[in-house]
Amino acid sequence: WKKVRVATEGAYPPWNSTDPSGKLVGFDMDVIDAVCKRVGLEYELSAHAWKGIIPGLTAGKYDAIIAGMQITAKRLEVIDFAGPYAKTPGSFATLKKSPLAEYKSPLDLVTLNEISADEQKIIDAMRTLLKGKIIGVQTTTIHSDFLDTYFKTVAEIRKYDTQENVLLDLTAGRIDAAEASLSYWIPIMKKDQGKDVALFGPAWVGDIFGLGNGIGVRKEDQELKALLDKGIKEITQDGTLRNLAVKWFGFDNSPK
Repeated sequence: WKKVRVATEGAYPPWNSTDPSGKLVGFDMDVIDAVCKRVGLEYELSAHAWKGIIPGLTAGKYDAIIAGMQITAKRLEVIDFAGPYAKTPGSFATLKKSPLAEYKSPLDLVTLNEISADEQKIIDAMRTLLKGKIIGVQTTTIHSDFLDTYFKTVAEIRKYDTQENVLLDLTAGRIDAAEASLSYWIPIMKKDQGKDVALFGPAWVGDIFGLGNGIGVRKEDQELKALLDKGIKEITQDGTLRNLAVKWFGFDNSPK
């Protein structure tokens, strides 16, 4: 491998987005640049719709995906991953003026692998809180799967093609709440488009939320996976990954 074609979404800031000049920018772009430099790979980037990004990889349209994509058992049936290069919990958000924003969870974190009695009480409380509400989420994501598993029977789940459109409907009051990664919410809340947004409830990890964010590759391309793993390991060990996380998210979500 001398050159790798890399796909991203280009619509999930600060992981990946397109600036006014049309250039792809974000945490993912900085990570793939650093990884490829470490292992001597040239790369070219292209943006693709989220819903078809894995089929595009398996069809050979590109060689790797870096798009804030979580490593999950379901995805591992189809493709493989280098990494993880980040691990971030999910969280609910609403408008600051919403009564939902007043809910404070007794626990900061709920781990869905082995749910304790106290964690189950919080899940039950959240289901009661969100009963009859409209919750927005980006389609075909772990966050969509999470809502379908735990909240579909009590709330209306409204699915969107991009996270940007979720935020637009949330801030316009067309939905009551939304669910996404903390690495999306925290930076966006510091900008004008997210200034009226507040988080509520616990952070969510484990089970559906996968093993962290990885770089997707085809199963047959194990040599490429090994190269990317080597690059991720090197930028983790020398602190580059931590610095990039703090730059883009405001906190360190590099794997520990």
